[in-house]
Amino acid sequence: MARFSVGAGTDQRFDVNLSILFTELPLLERPAAAAAAGFTAVELWWPWIDTATPDQSELDALKKALEDAGTQLVGLNFYAGQLPGPDRGAVSVPGEESERFKANIDVAADFAASVGCTALNALYGNRVEGVDPAVQDELALANLVVAARAADRVGAILLIETLNKPESPLYPLVSAPAAIEVVDKVNAATGLGNAKFLLDIYHLAMNGEDVSQVIAAYADKTGHVQIADMPGRGAPGTGELPLEELIGELRKAGYDGFVGLEYKAADAAASFEWLPAEARAAR
Repeated sequence: MARFSVGAGTDQRFDVNLSILFTELPLLERPAAAAAAGFTAVELWWPWIDTATPDQSELDALKKALEDAGTQLVGLNFYAGQLPGPDRGAVSVPGEESERFKANIDVAADFAASVGCTALNALYGNRVEGVDPAVQDELALANLVVAARAADRVGAILLIETLNKPESPLYPLVSAPAAIEVVDKVNAATGLGNAKFLLDIYHLAMNGEDVSQVIAAYADKTGHVQIADMPGRGAPGTGELPLEELIGELRKAGYDGFVGLEYKAADAAASFEWLPAEARAAR
């Protein structure tokens, strides 16, 4: 496996996505596992896929696990349905899922505030058979406006993510411009300017987009970055993407935020060999 250079690593802050790595462990043990591997920053999908409004005791337990491990939560999804699973968010899904998302907004925002997390990701949701896409888009915008205001209340940004069509065929935001259009609409509606693009290099590459061009065009609207290699969604060096080069392009374009490690690995601890140990702790 190719190793990133120490220079590249120390210029960049990385975090571990605990919803896709260390999943062999219970949720509350994962922050400590990330810390044992040398990382001080982590991110999460919404951890409670069956409820948008978990008991306060569960929220408190996760906060304690993060604090005990010495890890900073730098990214959190709003409620997104069955993820992992068939769902890709609830923002644009009429009925019960949209209501769950609404109920989750303040819960997620308040939890983020309690642990110092300043980035909240709202997955758009799949197209629903028999529902006019325009109706879904109108619902999504209304929900995202509320979410953006809640994020702003706690000093956070709202992230809008592009996914890839081969793996998420019903998800409508499968290009960078599609997500940017939503970002711009939310910012226009709120006047807050805190909606940002979640630039996931793996998803963009899976869609056949020129990632370098996306970085050049939208680095100034990017609030968070995630990586995995392609094909296979494995660690850097397991596929064909020039991830170190692309991260360098992001830095040169002015992006100074976190890069989330959102890849699959049977043994998470062993999968970090590409990143020198001294480059893992966030600075």
